[in-house]
Amino acid sequence: MVERYLPYEELISKYWTETQSALELGPCIDLACGDCRHGIALARKGATVICCDRSERALNNAKNVALNAGVTVKFWQKDLEIGDESPLPQEHFGVILVFRYLYRRLFPEIRAALKPGGLLIYETFTTQQPQFGKPKNPSFLLRPGELRMVFGDWRVLHYIEGIVKDPDRAVAQIVCKKS
Repeated sequence: MVERYLPYEELISKYWTETQSALELGPCIDLACGDCRHGIALARKGATVICCDRSERALNNAKNVALNAGVTVKFWQKDLEIGDESPLPQEHFGVILVFRYLYRRLFPEIRAALKPGGLLIYETFTTQQPQFGKPKNPSFLLRPGELRMVFGDWRVLHYIEGIVKDPDRAVAQIVCKKS
């Protein structure tokens, strides 16, 4: 298992075989996607991608990014933090991407939404982040070992937690396959 931080492009390259296999199971969803650059990068490789964000402005930016990239993606405006119903269909996605977003109540939903054999790629900030800047709110920061604890029963292909340089930030990153 790799124990160093990998930028997104390197993650996809290193785990492309697993990603391709998971994409055969169902579409990819990029949760709280912002401009959806991670999802659009997979769409460039032929993946069916859904860009999901609550912000209409973010999704409009994502539409422009997709248009400029020459790819077709679906857009889903949804606030993942509102409502009692599950915001994600169960066992629907082959790949779930989550970057720089943490809403702990969504962890069980992510687990349920990924098909068996599907791939989760998740990266966000840890409690060490405030020394470098935002976010500073503990609600948006992973506790030590938390990401591994939540998804560690799946087959973990890659995990790193620590300080990343240039720019300096504190992150946890996991790539895992649902059992």
